[in-house]
Amino acid sequence: MPKTIKKVGVLTSGGDSPGMNAAIRSVVRTCAYHNIECIGIYRGYQGMIEGDFKEMGPRSVNNIVNKGGTILKSARSVEFRTPEGRKKAHENLLKAGVDALVVIGGDGSFTGGLIFNSEFGFPVMGIPGTIDNDIFGTSHTLGYDTALNTVVDCIDKIRDTASSHNRLFFVEVMGRDAGHIALNAGIGAGAEEILIPEEDLGLDRLLDSLQKSKASGKSSSIVVIAEGDKIGKNVFELKDYVEANLPEYDVRVSVLGHMQRGGSPSCFDRVLASRLGVKAVESLIEGKSNYMVGLQADKVALTPLEQAIKGKSEIDRELLRVSDIMST
Repeated sequence: MPKTIKKVGVLTSGGDSPGMNAAIRSVVRTCAYHNIECIGIYRGYQGMIEGDFKEMGPRSVNNIVNKGGTILKSARSVEFRTPEGRKKAHENLLKAGVDALVVIGGDGSFTGGLIFNSEFGFPVMGIPGTIDNDIFGTSHTLGYDTALNTVVDCIDKIRDTASSHNRLFFVEVMGRDAGHIALNAGIGAGAEEILIPEEDLGLDRLLDSLQKSKASGKSSSIVVIAEGDKIGKNVFELKDYVEANLPEYDVRVSVLGHMQRGGSPSCFDRVLASRLGVKAVESLIEGKSNYMVGLQADKVALTPLEQAIKGKSEIDRELLRVSDIMST
C-alpha cells in the first residue's frame, strides 16, 4: 500500500524561470483541492536544511500566476551535496510533518531529489523549470516559451537598428549546452544565420554565408548565437574574426543575458505550469515517486527522474533544415 500523503512540500531550485510561480500556485491549490496540507520551502535545498518553511494555502498564492521568477526564491546549496546536509534536511521535513516533495527545477535539482529519495525513501516528484528546454522527457520546460518570445522581441528591435545602419549584429542568447532558444528564436526572428552547440558550422562556412548574404543584396544581417556554440571562444572573438576577414561589415554584438529569464510568463507557460502541478501532486497521492512530469505530444506524462537527468534533449533536425532554407 502506498504511503498516505497528508502534507506536501514544494521548492524551486537552480536558475529561475518564468512559470515557476504558476507551478507553485498549481501545487498549492491541487493540495487544497485534495484536502492535503502544503508548505513552501524557501531557497531550495538550502532552505530545507535550515527549516525555512511556510504553510501555504489557496489564498497565499493569489496574484502570482502572472509573475516571473519564484516567490520561494532559489539558492545553490553546497551543504545539500553532503550526507550530513541531506540528513539535516530530512529531519526538518519529518519534524514539519512533510510526507512528499515537489521539486521545480532542472537536472541538478532532480539529481538532488533522486539522491535524497535513495537515502531516505522520501517520495519526490519533479517539475521541469528552465528556459534552456534541455531536459529529456518533455517537449517544453517551464519558461522556455516565454524566453523565446522575449528573445524574438529583442531581435526585432535590434533589426531596426541593423537595417538603419547597414550593420551585422551578433546576438548571443542563453543555451550553454543546447541550442533550442537560438534555433527557434532565430527562425522566428528571421535571422540570417544561427549558431548552436549541436552543429559546428565552422568559421569558413560562416564567412561564406555572410559573403553570399552581402552579394545577394542584404544590407544588414542578424546572426543568433547560443552561448555554448563551439565556433569561437566567445562572441567578441568571433566579431573580431569576421571584421578582420570581411572588412565591408560593420559588426556589433548584443548579449541578451539574464533578461531572457525574467518577465511575465506567456499564456502557454502558465497553462503548462498549471497542468504539471496538478499531475505532480496527484501522482504523489497515487503512490508514485521519482518521476518528472512533462509534456509529450501535448499530453502530460511521467518520465523516471533518472531518465530525465541522463537522457539527452535532441535538437529538431527538421528545424535545422527550415533554418537553412529560410536563410537563402
